[in-house]
Amino acid sequence: MGIEETKQDNKGNNINWIEIKVEADREAVDSVIEIFSRYGYQHTVVIQEPIVDELSWGNYVIDTTKPVIISAYVAEDHYSQQAIDEITKSLWHLNQIRPVGVPQIREISPEDWMEAWKAHYPIIHAGERLVIKPAWLAYSPQNNEIVIELDPGMAFGTGLHPTTRLCLDAIERYMHEESVCLDLGTGSGILAAAMAKLGAKQVLAVDIDPVAVSAAKSTVERNGISDKVQVLEGSIEKATAQYDFIAANIIASVIIELSPRFQEIMSDEGYLVVSGILEERYYEVALSLTANGLKPVDLIQESDWIAIILQKRSG
Repeated sequence: MGIEETKQDNKGNNINWIEIKVEADREAVDSVIEIFSRYGYQHTVVIQEPIVDELSWGNYVIDTTKPVIISAYVAEDHYSQQAIDEITKSLWHLNQIRPVGVPQIREISPEDWMEAWKAHYPIIHAGERLVIKPAWLAYSPQNNEIVIELDPGMAFGTGLHPTTRLCLDAIERYMHEESVCLDLGTGSGILAAAMAKLGAKQVLAVDIDPVAVSAAKSTVERNGISDKVQVLEGSIEKATAQYDFIAANIIASVIIELSPRFQEIMSDEGYLVVSGILEERYYEVALSLTANGLKPVDLIQESDWIAIILQKRSG
């Protein structure tokens, strides 16, 4: 999500990765995702549903009687064993109340990393019109669909995670054409690309992770939107305009930390969508935002993940 400190060099090279994979009963999936996103790189979780049949254009029939395979990745460094121990311990406790398999742990090289996550990345439909297409797959748009081509590498934001899909839905619903937009914690640049392709006049995309900045710049170039989207390394201090639409797909603690700043950079009729919020932390985040001059106007939820849409409080 672009806010947490990364554990790799600025180019993402020469880093070995540790994959933690587990099979989980469907009722335990949300809890495993929460555990993996807490400790995995950039909070990214790969979810592999048991597919019975694959239809055309990325539509799937899922076998709900079989367990779901969930994976997370940890950079191999002096923090990695601590993260693995915490994940293993949390999964053991979860297994006392929900069926969770024994975690499978393996090291993968930087080269194998790319193929590891590509294998789980299908064409994704988000909202009513958006289609997220991996760069290595072919797709022909249907009707008025808008296609975003993505090859995010190690940056967060593939469209697989509920927080990304919630933000894409909010952008489609609340961002108006010719809006001046901010994508805070841009990750792969997927949200900035959606803003631009849905008619934004100008988009500033920022992230403190150099790997994410590089991936977002590649996404911008790949989708032919360089005239609309500027990508910078940094955080909210880079925001110098009044924005009609702001997306902050980060984590609850950072949203709370930034709460006093949002209304300063929002236009009077502008919208803010904050995501990356687990249901258990919704009230804490909402209270912080409302205490700083904002009012919720909508809430979108997928599983245990919530996105809040807000505007400035009048008066």
